[in-house]
Amino acid sequence: MQRTFSKQIASYVEAELANAKLARSASNIQQEFAHLERAHVLGQESTYWHVKVHVLMLMWATRNRSVREMLGQVFRIVGAATKTVFGLVPQGNTGGANVSPFKKIPIAPELAALIQKSKSGV
Repeated sequence: MQRTFSKQIASYVEAELANAKLARSASNIQQEFAHLERAHVLGQESTYWHVKVHVLMLMWATRNRSVREMLGQVFRIVGAATKTVFGLVPQGNTGGANVSPFKKIPIAPELAALIQKSKSGV
């Protein structure tokens, strides 16, 4: 199921990552991070996507010299790499250091629909 979900959710995560890249090109660092957060919510049940998005968040933090975000992302990368496979993810969590890594957050309806569609394989 995990491998199938990773493949099914891929295009949606990649779209958010492409939007993050566009925002970065426009020097809009807040919008860039917002797209990374959306990518995190979409992909956090896939170890691959979960770790990848946290690595991209770490790169964002490094470029923007945010020590707090850098430290938070290192912690989250370890957690994503070791806990995701066991389903130990706080659903809806946006993945940034401004939110507890253990806090569940309601998922935006449009993202929840994409996640559900990916899980059902439609």
